[in-house]
Amino acid sequence: MEKIRIAQMRIGTGSVPLKQPFVTALRRVDQLESIVVKLEDDEGYTGWGETAPTEAITGQGREMILADLRKITARIAGEGAQSLLAWNGWLKAILPDDPNACSAVEIALYDLAAQRAGLSLVEYLGGEPRALQTGITISLGTTAAMVASAREALEQGFDALKIKLGDDPAKDLARVTAIADAVAGRASLKLDANQGWSEEETITFLQAIEKEGIAVDLIEQPLPREAIDGLVEVRRHTAIPILVDESVFSLADARRVLAAGAADCVNIKLDKTGGITEALAIADLCEERGVACMMGCMLEGAVSVGAAAHVAAARPETITMIDLDAPLLCAEQPVVGGVRFAGPKIEIPDRSGLGVDGIETIQWRD
Repeated sequence: MEKIRIAQMRIGTGSVPLKQPFVTALRRVDQLESIVVKLEDDEGYTGWGETAPTEAITGQGREMILADLRKITARIAGEGAQSLLAWNGWLKAILPDDPNACSAVEIALYDLAAQRAGLSLVEYLGGEPRALQTGITISLGTTAAMVASAREALEQGFDALKIKLGDDPAKDLARVTAIADAVAGRASLKLDANQGWSEEETITFLQAIEKEGIAVDLIEQPLPREAIDGLVEVRRHTAIPILVDESVFSLADARRVLAAGAADCVNIKLDKTGGITEALAIADLCEERGVACMMGCMLEGAVSVGAAAHVAAARPETITMIDLDAPLLCAEQPVVGGVRFAGPKIEIPDRSGLGVDGIETIQWRD
């Protein structure tokens, strides 16, 4: 494996307003915040990486991530040439508890490695450039507002909706019923409670959904992250598939959850896994176990979500669900080049690496 020598690392920050607030059971967000990493190697290639502060999920806020990235900046240019695998191990050793910072740097390293090989990232990972179809998220709100958002999504061409729930099971049932009536079978429905319910509430809610005959693809992370035994119990009482998200950050988490029989499918996100290497390992484990995966994202920008699209395209047999809508929720798009997001269609460019040419409105933090 070719060795990479880093000549310079830069850190930048930026923000983009959302078209409307993004609301879940865990948080409300009005703008997308990005933390950008730019790596330059000794051969003149530039690699781009990105993460988003997700303190409510990963525990990492903006200043924490920036502080950790500065630790990397102070050392990376003096480390000499290393293989991509060695760089990834180096990162995890320095920042074992910051998946966000690790993900940003690792994405940039993969971008460099793929460019140096003359391949798009998806090709470097063993796949082929192809178009993907993403669903879109319906933020938590009043029933009327959520129904209006669902109808608007249909008009924009989306046929897969993820409905945010989790503040009150009774209200949530009314929301799902109303949305199901409004879309009338024109879109598949996935439900996401973001750890908002108890075991008893989840079982009662899902049995009510089944009794009403409402067709839903799955329920995502209804219980707190640590409630693995509770997820096992929920699966015993419903035929609706359980997708785990916050319960799986790492390969070790995935092994534990699957060994317990606590999930039907797994949501992989680069900001949880600390980057591409661990994400691929989780996908490969799930393939061995016959478990489907979703490729998801936090409220991240088009560089990190674009990297996730490359990963998803490289594992089409296992990553069968795509939930990469964050760039579509933004009022503007500062990334030049890279993956293109247009309605439900995600187009991966046939260019080396991520194909990113630059990011406008970034404030460099050197």
